[in-house]
Amino acid sequence: MKLKKKFSFFFLPLHLIMSEPLAERLRPRTLDDYIGQKHLVGEGAVLRRMIDAGRISSFILWGPPGVGKTTLAQIIANRLQTPFFTLSAVTSGVKDVRDVIERAQKGRFFNEASPILFIDEIHRFSKSQQDSLLGAVEKGIVTLIGATTENPSFEVIRPLLSRCQLYVLKSLEKDDLLELLHRAVTQDIYLKELNIDIQETGAMLRYSGGDARKLLNILELVVESSSDAGNTDQAKLVITDEMVEKCLQQNPLAYDKDGEMHYDIISAFIKSIRGSDPDAALYWMARMIEGGEDPEFIARRLVISAAEDIGLANPNALLLANAAFDAVMKIGWPEGRIPLAEAAVYLATSPKSNSAYLGIDHALALVRQTGNQPVPLPLRNAPTKLMKDLGYHDGYKYPHDFPGHFTPQQYMPDALLNERIWHGQHSPAEEKLYERMVNYWGDRFKDS
Repeated sequence: MKLKKKFSFFFLPLHLIMSEPLAERLRPRTLDDYIGQKHLVGEGAVLRRMIDAGRISSFILWGPPGVGKTTLAQIIANRLQTPFFTLSAVTSGVKDVRDVIERAQKGRFFNEASPILFIDEIHRFSKSQQDSLLGAVEKGIVTLIGATTENPSFEVIRPLLSRCQLYVLKSLEKDDLLELLHRAVTQDIYLKELNIDIQETGAMLRYSGGDARKLLNILELVVESSSDAGNTDQAKLVITDEMVEKCLQQNPLAYDKDGEMHYDIISAFIKSIRGSDPDAALYWMARMIEGGEDPEFIARRLVISAAEDIGLANPNALLLANAAFDAVMKIGWPEGRIPLAEAAVYLATSPKSNSAYLGIDHALALVRQTGNQPVPLPLRNAPTKLMKDLGYHDGYKYPHDFPGHFTPQQYMPDALLNERIWHGQHSPAEEKLYERMVNYWGDRFKDS
């Protein structure tokens, strides 16, 4: 009778049985159960040695979501058997930080390891909140473990960052994710009773994007969505890519438009264009499109790239990039992807020159260095008799009155007569421009 009751338990709907999420039920409790991050916690790795020695210093864990930052902090606290305080930067203020520090100071005994203060999403702390941690960290009142998905060099104040080690966590690799799936269906108290056969893993791995929590959430959703999920008498619950695709009505790509990945991918896109790789340019553009990036943002970056990286080597690039921008604004989405792709390929395959970009930066630096140099008198307009009497416009030679529209006269301020700002680069179009300048200006435009 007792045995029958035990099995009838599994005939309940799975979502009623599993009030605790699968990701939480499978959260590792020891380093031996921890999956991934071998460069930090594998045998002989830097963080593993600190933990084995029983002494750790304050540090920040930086990595994408779902790679084990919180879990690792909890494992360390359990391993060292030290008090563990936790705060969320989303909900905690300066008062909460000070209260925890005060409790940690009162509860600490002489020569005992400092309590651990774990702050999740530490990048969301304001400057004042981060400042409130400095004294406690420096005096060793608490050992700070911060977790962040954003680049700490941008989001964490320098004094706090200088008092902490920084450890970078990586997205879980394919083998790590497969091990996690195997552990879920063979060790979880509920899923192991369901005789699950994962025949295809491609969709789950693709949708998870190296995020362990997301992977387990997907598995749990697929199992719950199965009509036979609560029936332990079934022969087998077979999971395929098609089943996963049907269950997941969401974007498969991890792309945070406000986070670091946003900047990493646009950087890869621009560098691919600059490096003349049209395949890579289209790939990174596709990543942005599939991730829901604003098409106008992509178009703006193409216009900037055309001016900065192609420049005078192919002046038509700027015209085409600007036309692509206008086309996107006129025709909308998804057709707008076509002119964007055309512009990206054109820019990537164009000759490159940044001479105009370097030239304006040189000129700006020169202005800051030399100040407001006077305009030569012949270049000044003379709308009044007084100005004419003072020599304004006197001696100016109108270029259109001369062969080739060129007349050798002074255009630069007196103090900068021999200053070279623009330097032509080695592209066919620009070499012609350079030769023309040498013909006009002679030695002044000859590069050594």
